[in-house]
Amino acid sequence: MLPNVVHVFFAATTATCSIAFTLPPVNRKSNSNNAIITQLASTVDPRLTTKKEFEDICGVTFQGNELDRRLERTSYLYPKHVEVIEDIAHVADAMVSNILLECGDKAWQPQDYLPDLTGDNWLEEVQDLREQAAGIPDDVLVVLVGDMVTEEALPTYQTLLNTFEGCDDPTGTTDSAWARWSRGWTSEENRHGDLLNKYLYLGGKCDMRSIEVTIQHLITSGFNPGAEKDPYKGFVYTSFQERATKISHGNVGKLAKQYGDKNLQRICAKIAGDEARHEKAYQKFVTEILLRDPDGIIETFADVMRGQIVMPAELMNDGVKTNLYEDFSEIAQNLEVYTAIDYAEILQHLVTLWDLEHLTGLGDEAEKDREYLCKLPGRYKKLAERSMNRKKKATEDAPKTAKSFSWIHGRSVY
Repeated sequence: MLPNVVHVFFAATTATCSIAFTLPPVNRKSNSNNAIITQLASTVDPRLTTKKEFEDICGVTFQGNELDRRLERTSYLYPKHVEVIEDIAHVADAMVSNILLECGDKAWQPQDYLPDLTGDNWLEEVQDLREQAAGIPDDVLVVLVGDMVTEEALPTYQTLLNTFEGCDDPTGTTDSAWARWSRGWTSEENRHGDLLNKYLYLGGKCDMRSIEVTIQHLITSGFNPGAEKDPYKGFVYTSFQERATKISHGNVGKLAKQYGDKNLQRICAKIAGDEARHEKAYQKFVTEILLRDPDGIIETFADVMRGQIVMPAELMNDGVKTNLYEDFSEIAQNLEVYTAIDYAEILQHLVTLWDLEHLTGLGDEAEKDREYLCKLPGRYKKLAERSMNRKKKATEDAPKTAKSFSWIHGRSVY
């Protein structure tokens, strides 16, 4: 909800009257001169007040760029990081032009991949979609729903972007490079949840109300990846998470192809393509930071990885299961849609992309963190392989446990 704006009206008073601020007993009324008085009952005599005095009283003129200027931060938790972010604003501007697609007719939209319900052949198109979707097994469907719920929680992710110091959009229409990137990225990501939601609705195999409850709970619960308003932490996180999302959607698309659903295969491929472009942008931001503040970004990268990457849907809740995310995550790992091995390989990708093995000239603490980061992917991969092998052996020796999901009308998957 947008903040309320208190309108201050000018009222002509007697020459002996001074500026007064009083709280009236009613919300709105008219004074003896028929001037409307607001809740603050502010009356300013223009004959006694100069323009400058009025601006001082109100705090802001609301004219031109004055509001933007007054909303700018005057102090930061991470002033050095903000200085670097401001220095690479031109990179964000280039990403808006070169990475984000055109809006409107030039951009793909969810309807491009769905039956046209206004067309003469809409029924045949829906029937074709349902026939192909019928071949998708319930475990794949559960992972697809979980991915869709994650995408539909987009409001929490834009909120997160606007907490990064130096990258925020204070007015909602701020014309800075970072604000335009945030809005453009959000507009593209918005298509993903829309498309998957409509596909699942038309497919007719899911309990859409249960899914909608899950989405509302997730947005209400919020999302905290531990960025703590630090743009460095934010961009390390998004560099990792965009790649993870790309991998997940891409693997679901491969499963869709395996089970004969060409529609879902195309949908997942298109969404994964968006994630790939966004991944490159966020990783480019970190590359540019590395050139300007190598110690700062290396220490931040290590700090993020010590805390591990928080998955954006960890707080999902359908009102039935208390461990919904854990069950969803286990199904995704069983299908190898997204696994601990992927986690380790993404980390290795970032270490290689930013060439940490050959990075020199760091301070003592940053050098220790560089060595830690370079060794970490191998450690994670060994732990992941051991864990997966133990789990595989355990499932061979014991019967699989069924997990029911409200998303698919309580049906169980293993």
